[in-house]
Amino acid sequence: MTWRAVRTLREADVLACEDVQRTRKLLAHFAIPSPRLLVLNEGNERRRTDELLARVNDGQDVVVVSGAGMPGFSDPGYRVVKACAEAGLRIEVVPGPTAAVSALVVSGLASDRFVFEGFLPRAAGPRRRRIAELADESRTLVIYESPHRLKATLDDLAETWGDRPAALVRELTKVHEEVLRASLSSLRDEIGARPARGELVLVIAGARNLSREVPAVELARRATELMGAGVARGEALRQVAKEAGVARREVFDALLQERAE
Repeated sequence: MTWRAVRTLREADVLACEDVQRTRKLLAHFAIPSPRLLVLNEGNERRRTDELLARVNDGQDVVVVSGAGMPGFSDPGYRVVKACAEAGLRIEVVPGPTAAVSALVVSGLASDRFVFEGFLPRAAGPRRRRIAELADESRTLVIYESPHRLKATLDDLAETWGDRPAALVRELTKVHEEVLRASLSSLRDEIGARPARGELVLVIAGARNLSREVPAVELARRATELMGAGVARGEALRQVAKEAGVARREVFDALLQERAE
């Protein structure tokens, strides 16, 4: 918390907060008298926005507070800001920490260009389709995930994107903060042996230019070599993908291309 943030809370007429109890504790910690608290969450943001705009138009100072991190950044607040901007109302942002940026910085992966994906779809089918859509993204990717879906997500990522470098960051800025830096498959194995808990952020290296890394002809040659030695095609594709750090689909396509020629 910065002093500017404390002053903003102290001067607010209304706090639109994601978690009332957590916000009350925050106010008490800084000895701030509690103003009017209104719940603003994913379920009521659309209908709450009109009320908040009316209060601003009446001259009240309305402050949006998230449960953690920044409002509007995978937290409620975007619709309120959008509506205020469209109405020509003054908007100020009080900078604060976000797990996405903090995880990116501590990951050790390229941070000059990145994409924040937020949460992937919960259901397996939509999640895999979204992962496939992002397969060619060259920038570092930042993804939020819940503990109970993490293993399945890592399975899908390793299967589709190959064995890319990645970092799993959990419980940022808290007592049990932890950073695991490894390949996607190694992270998957680690989580299988020791399930993760808490708030999780995955930071994953972007796709590489495979034509300059591992030529398709080399991928096909290696897969053919393994199959000639008696390895089943699926296992050969998996092994080559892991060795080259590419998606299994890349090896399969290289093999098809070679046979077509």
